[in-house]
Amino acid sequence: MIRRRTRRSRWGLTSLVTASLLGPWLGALAAQTPSPSPAIAPSGRTHLVVITGASGEPGYGDAFNKAALAIVDAAHARFAIPDSDVTYLGEDPARAPGRIAGPSTREGVERALGRVAARAGAGDQVWIVLIGHGSGEGAASRFNLPGPDLAAADFARLLAPLSRQQVAFVDASSASGDFVRTLAGPNRAIVTATRSATERNGTRFAKYFADALSTPGADVDKDGAVSLLEAFAYAQRETARAYESDNRLLTEHAQLDDDGDGVASMTPAADAADGRLAAAMVLGGAGASSDPRVGALVVKRRALELQVADLRRRRPTMDSTAYLQQLETVLVDLSRTAHTIRGIEGAKP
Repeated sequence: MIRRRTRRSRWGLTSLVTASLLGPWLGALAAQTPSPSPAIAPSGRTHLVVITGASGEPGYGDAFNKAALAIVDAAHARFAIPDSDVTYLGEDPARAPGRIAGPSTREGVERALGRVAARAGAGDQVWIVLIGHGSGEGAASRFNLPGPDLAAADFARLLAPLSRQQVAFVDASSASGDFVRTLAGPNRAIVTATRSATERNGTRFAKYFADALSTPGADVDKDGAVSLLEAFAYAQRETARAYESDNRLLTEHAQLDDDGDGVASMTPAADAADGRLAAAMVLGGAGASSDPRVGALVVKRRALELQVADLRRRRPTMDSTAYLQQLETVLVDLSRTAHTIRGIEGAKP
């Protein structure tokens, strides 16, 4: 009996020390990170497709192109995603010669998504971002393109081959809310700039979603990566702030669904029904270093972070001693991994 009490006392002291050193950081971590999808574990490779639709007038066209280029440039420069894994289709390729891969016609989009489906490996991430105008309701909701549009049902068909990948589908267009019900499914995070098809005014969400990926403001946990949940929260907040600054009524309400039930939330979180997958889908981070050792360690760190969040979620159903023991084991490994990354990158401990 005495020995058992001694061992527990030593272990408890270790836990207190660990918690005191890492507690504040882990509090933020638990608020940001989910458990990984039960079906697909992320591999670290990301395929990005950005599509701007029919603008209707030059002012919109300029804004759409600016937001798209900000996302594409961030993918290259900030997150080190290879050029071969980034595709930008635009209404007018002459707006950015050499950077827009082709016209965003119905046929062009179908070809581009078909190529991604053929190249993406199991566990890869596929991010698809639509910037433009939309219309319609239900499965007939449409993203407006030069020429024939693509409806939500068409995108459902194009996403069907991506059953072994994690998909982030961001429709930043007007009247996009009904895309959620049509596209929802396992290992899919669906973001729309509006909560219904009746919010038909031009949206601002795309601009701030692009800012979330191209500026440091959305990286809440300061890990050098931006998750879909971080980008969504930033864009949603800044959109509301812009309307308030202009003294205008908010006419777009962004929402996110990633549990596959087709019912989106305007307040997703890593520990809520919607937000867990989005928090795990990270644009950048693993490939941001030229040293391959760092990339592998970042992937490991992310997996450990997800374990911490998962343990915290399961705490009410676990034996308290088992919970603390498992948490300490993961925290120690996480601390060592982070220290190793800092050492390789030459940062101060």
